[in-house]
Amino acid sequence: MQLSVEISKYPLHADYIPFIKDFIERLNQHPELKVLTNTMSTQVFGDYDVLMNTLSTEMKRSFEQYGKIVFVCKFISGDLSPQS
Repeated sequence: MQLSVEISKYPLHADYIPFIKDFIERLNQHPELKVLTNTMSTQVFGDYDVLMNTLSTEMKRSFEQYGKIVFVCKFISGDLSPQS
């Protein structure tokens, strides 16, 4: 089963941009996922199990490294990437 996720990350820090870039760079290290980034959000597409496990790992790592962060996510079944 394929999954599409739209994520917005809001670190509760004055210097928030490096925290966001780090998360996106870590997502991009997973070649089995398609990651698209724009000025408003990051969209990730891939196999449901792989994508959910990756998000769980990377979100936890963000919390551990950077403290208080708000993640806003939308989950949609299927691959809704522009390339599909």
